[in-house]
Amino acid sequence: MDQAASSSQGAQSLPGCYRHPDRETGIRCIRCERPICPECMVSASVGFQCPDCVRGGSGTGHAPTATQPRTIAGGTIVADPRLLTKILVGINVAVFIAVQARSALLSDLVLIGAWPPAPFAPTEGVAGGEWYRLVTSMFTHNEVWHIGFNMLSLWFLGGPLEAALGRARYLALYFVSGLAGSALAYLLSSPTTATLGASGAIFGLFGATAVLMRRQNYDLRPIIALLVINLIFTFNPGFNISWQAHIGGLVAGLITGYAMVHAPRKRRALIQYGTCALVLAVVMVMTILRTAQLG
Repeated sequence: MDQAASSSQGAQSLPGCYRHPDRETGIRCIRCERPICPECMVSASVGFQCPDCVRGGSGTGHAPTATQPRTIAGGTIVADPRLLTKILVGINVAVFIAVQARSALLSDLVLIGAWPPAPFAPTEGVAGGEWYRLVTSMFTHNEVWHIGFNMLSLWFLGGPLEAALGRARYLALYFVSGLAGSALAYLLSSPTTATLGASGAIFGLFGATAVLMRRQNYDLRPIIALLVINLIFTFNPGFNISWQAHIGGLVAGLITGYAMVHAPRKRRALIQYGTCALVLAVVMVMTILRTAQLG
């Protein structure tokens, strides 16, 4: 009886994977003997090897990309996981400086539906053919507090997301969320109301962060509390904030983020980028409908 109990206890205390310590495994790399979970196993002629040993030259015949360590969403792990976040912050700051140096530039970058207003035919704005405003408005700020708050949010949310998703998926999430926010603002706001700021994209990062934390079984209360606080400010009429851009970005971020972290490995890229394409298709439909309405 004592021997059986001892064996049972030993079987329950398997080591954790060297890359994912929370995953118990009984498999070890045949070269370095480190424990590896199913996600890290790379088939060899005999047994399995870990990604580090494969990269060091195992001769398994796999393509180099197949042996690279991957993020939870399938992205490649890189040396600087915040590179794109730094670039996005830099673009926003550069546009802000340009607008401060030449104030006339602001009217060319903000999101505006149509100008002049009805009954005149629009010659400016998205309805006037300036569709680029859906993108440029995502990087445009005019107030110090506005860009300061948005860039702090981008830095604290974007960095961990970029590291978790990988650069390509992170960039897709950012632009899809930002465009969804711009499109909903164009659809529901007054056509003569100017909208600007990175808030739509940042609310998309909020949504994706909540999905990622849920996927990794982290405590969601901090991110939910922060999101609720932001939504309270969003719907406060005294702040004159475009709730349409915030809600559009948030919904797109939730949908895209869910596809990024829950897509099955065999069809991962198809589902992830297919979801991005579907959200962009909805953005195009909203934009075309509103343009037809205002034209």
